[in-house]
Amino acid sequence: MKGRERFLKVISGEIPDRVPVTLFIQDQGFFINQLYPDISKNDHLKTQLKVIEIQKQLGADVFVRLLFGAVPIYVHHGGVNIDIETENWEVYTEEFKRGKSIVRSSTINTPDGKIAQDFTVNEIGPGSYVYACTNKPIKTEKDLDIIMKYEPGMDKAYPKKIKKIVSVIKEAVRDNGIVGVWSPHGPFNNASLLINLNSLYSLFLTDYKFYEKLMNFSIERIKDYTDAISDSGVDVHCIGANVAGGFVGKKTFDKYILPFEKIYIDIVQSRGVPALYHNCGKIMDLVESYIGVGPKMVEPFSPPPLGDGDLAEAKSRSKGKFIIVGNVDQVNILKPGPIDKIKKVTEKTVEVGKVRGKFILQSADFLEYETPLKNLETYIKTGIEYGDY
Repeated sequence: MKGRERFLKVISGEIPDRVPVTLFIQDQGFFINQLYPDISKNDHLKTQLKVIEIQKQLGADVFVRLLFGAVPIYVHHGGVNIDIETENWEVYTEEFKRGKSIVRSSTINTPDGKIAQDFTVNEIGPGSYVYACTNKPIKTEKDLDIIMKYEPGMDKAYPKKIKKIVSVIKEAVRDNGIVGVWSPHGPFNNASLLINLNSLYSLFLTDYKFYEKLMNFSIERIKDYTDAISDSGVDVHCIGANVAGGFVGKKTFDKYILPFEKIYIDIVQSRGVPALYHNCGKIMDLVESYIGVGPKMVEPFSPPPLGDGDLAEAKSRSKGKFIIVGNVDQVNILKPGPIDKIKKVTEKTVEVGKVRGKFILQSADFLEYETPLKNLETYIKTGIEYGDY
C-alpha cells in the first residue's frame, strides 16, 4: 500500500496495512532551511518541493502542508488586507527596521475613519522568520464596523492561483502521500489576528454583542478563501485552533467559543475536504469539546513539557469520533535524541495510537533547526516497524 492510499484509508475510517508515518515540516525556515540554506525564503515552490523530496528520501508517508505563497500573509498571520486598495480603502505603509525585525506600519483611510496596524517580521534563526500583526487593527467596535464595511475581500485571481499551486504539488507527491493547505484558522484564532488578546479573552464577558459580531465576521471574512481551497483539489484543510486552547477552560470554551468553531468547521468540511484541527498547546480539557466542534482530524496532543497531551487518554475519551495525528516530541526527543530514546518513545507512541485505528504518527509540531537526519530515520523506521495492523 502506498502512502496516499494509506492516509486516505485512515481518513475514511478504515484500517490500512499499517499506521501512516509522517513528518511535520514547515515550508519555510527551520528544518528545511537547515537542509537547503541557499533556497530563498521567497522561492515557495522550490521549498515545498524539497519538503516532499526529503520525506520521500527518509521513507516517510508524505504529508506536505502549504502555507507560504499559498495563503495571503494577512489571512494566516494577522492584520487587515493591505494588499488591495479601493477608493474607500486607501493604504499608506511605512517600513522600518527595529533590531532584527522589519516593521510595516500601515494607516488605512476610509470614509468613516482611519485604521492603524503594525505587522512585524522577525528573524529568529538562520533563514527562519516569525510573522505577526503586532499592533492589531481593532481597538474598538467602531474599528470593527469600519473593517466590515470597507475591507477588500479575496482577490478574484486567488481560486485559479491556489488550484495551480495544489496541482503542481500533487503531481510531485503522486501516490506517496497527501497535500494539505493551512486554510484560514478557526474563528477564535482569526479574531485574535485582529484584536489584542487581552481584550479577546474577556470580550465575551464584558461586551457579548461586540464579541458575537467579531466572531461572525471572523467566519464570514475568510469563507471565500476556505471555499477556494476546498475547490483546489487539496486533500486536507489544516485549521489553526490553538488560541483558545487551555487558556479559557472547557466550560467557557463550550459556551462562548465552540458554537462559532462548529459553524466554521461545518463550512470547511461542507465540500468534502476533511479538517485537521490544530491545537499545539494544552488540549486535554477540550477532547470532548472537539467532538462537538466536529473536525475529522485533531492534532497534535503535544506531550509534556510542550503541552499536556496524553495519547492513551485522548484515544479513550475521543471514542473514535476523530482521527488523532501526533505526537512524538520534536523538541525534546527527535532533535536531541539519543537514538535509543527515539526508538523507545516512537514504539510506545505507535503502539498506543494504532489501537482501533484512526491514528497517524507524526512529529508533534514542525521540525526544529539542527534536527539530525539520523534521528528522523530512526523515528520513521521504528514507526513503520511497529505500525503494522
